[in-house]
Amino acid sequence: MGFKCGIVGLPNVGKSTLFNALTQTAAAQAANYPFCTIEPNVGDVAVPDPRLDTLAKIAASAQIVPTRITFVDIAGLVRGASKGEGLGNQFLANIREVDAIVHVLRCFEDSDITHVEGRIDPCSDADTVETELMIADLDSLEKRIKPLEKKAHSGEKEAKEQLALMMKAVDLLREGKPARLAELTPEEREPFRQLCLLTAKPVLYACNVEEASAAYGNAFTEAVKAKAAQEGAGVVVISARIEEEVAQLPEEERADFLSSLDLTEPGLNRLIRAGYDLLGLITFFTAGPKEAKAWTVVKGSRAPQAAGVIHTDFEKGFIRAETIAYDDYVACKGEAGARDTGKFRLEGKDYVVADGDVMHFRFNI
Repeated sequence: MGFKCGIVGLPNVGKSTLFNALTQTAAAQAANYPFCTIEPNVGDVAVPDPRLDTLAKIAASAQIVPTRITFVDIAGLVRGASKGEGLGNQFLANIREVDAIVHVLRCFEDSDITHVEGRIDPCSDADTVETELMIADLDSLEKRIKPLEKKAHSGEKEAKEQLALMMKAVDLLREGKPARLAELTPEEREPFRQLCLLTAKPVLYACNVEEASAAYGNAFTEAVKAKAAQEGAGVVVISARIEEEVAQLPEEERADFLSSLDLTEPGLNRLIRAGYDLLGLITFFTAGPKEAKAWTVVKGSRAPQAAGVIHTDFEKGFIRAETIAYDDYVACKGEAGARDTGKFRLEGKDYVVADGDVMHFRFNI
């Protein structure tokens, strides 16, 4: 199960520098001019989770396999992109393919790095990108609505339902609000997702700050946090330059370097956790002598769905799930101890997987 986060923003805000750091690669060209990123660069990164190391030690696992998340570095957007300005059409096509948007905002002053609009105002930058996405969504919906209206007026039930769903988004967009604010019933969520609206995707604001503000933020980041709170968006403060340096350091030197900056962990860790929260994801584990492995499922998934992430046959032939909560697994020093103390559970098809569950699935082929 793969999840893609698209890294977007205006040119020269640090998107490619952040991407390079996140993927520990120089695949994305970081340069001080607009549109240096023309083709979207894609990189899979391991999701850092200290619980996995702990489980591996207890289970004496020969291998550790983290779960992964995909980042896509998308070309910089400028005002007018919805009408094809700059690399607008390509930008919009690439962003449709991701599950969530990591919107990098420039929250630092630097006279050596130009700003495409000549001023530092991260909230305004966010509005510029959001406006272009809203215009593109509205244009797309209005084209689709016209033929639907004729069918709906003729009495077609399906057309009426689809038209009503589209109008929920259209009404918001015409008010200058993103489609993700639409109030939906549980039954409407999947059909609404299938509309493939750009502004329906969850947003995480990544405030790119200078080194001195990495630990505590600055006035720019406070303004972004206030904006995000109003929109229900996520926020993480991160220094792309620091992340770039951390990525190049030997593993044993990273902790001391971060500590010197009053940081306890790399920004990547915080970005991943914020991304997981944004997408409503949780992690469950499998652990044994061969390997300790992390798996990703959507919050609320039931045991057979989790089994299906490992292999489709596991879901089809699901019988039950042997389950131990992470804290219990650690406290009992493994499966045997959990069995002895009654912390080992057999769960059926209706069991909702909890974050950190250590699971083994029984199934028929």
